[in-house]
Amino acid sequence: MDPLNLPQYNFTIKEVLGKKKIFDKIRRKYVVLTPEEWVRQNFVSFLIEQLNYPSSLMAIEAKVNINGLSQRADIVVYNTMRKPLLIVECKAPKVKITQAVFDQAARYNIKLRTKLLVVTNGLNHYCASIADDGRNYQFLEQIPAYK
Repeated sequence: MDPLNLPQYNFTIKEVLGKKKIFDKIRRKYVVLTPEEWVRQNFVSFLIEQLNYPSSLMAIEAKVNINGLSQRADIVVYNTMRKPLLIVECKAPKVKITQAVFDQAARYNIKLRTKLLVVTNGLNHYCASIADDGRNYQFLEQIPAYK
């Protein structure tokens, strides 16, 4: 896999029936190693190792029901009261981060009501702080560490 704009981490990767799989330490299982999964696994490690987010408060591909449709948020981090704190939408490195990508994360936030939204393709990372009204946001220069 291509290098990302994140620190390097060690992963357990194996090949099964001609497909590479990576061990997801949050879901505790091997998953197919796609470019988007590569970004997701690296970003999870970044949140844990660099920003001190507890792995026990993370969910990968968390179900979000929007207008009767079941969708999945790539990474959701909860606080100790199990209220959503942060949503991360991951894209493959070749996918450009556009307003549509940010809007996707914002749709998840209609239900989850987090304070922080992050979108990343592993090369570019954007973080926004969401106002209490849920409609206004401000881009941050960096992703806040877990407190």
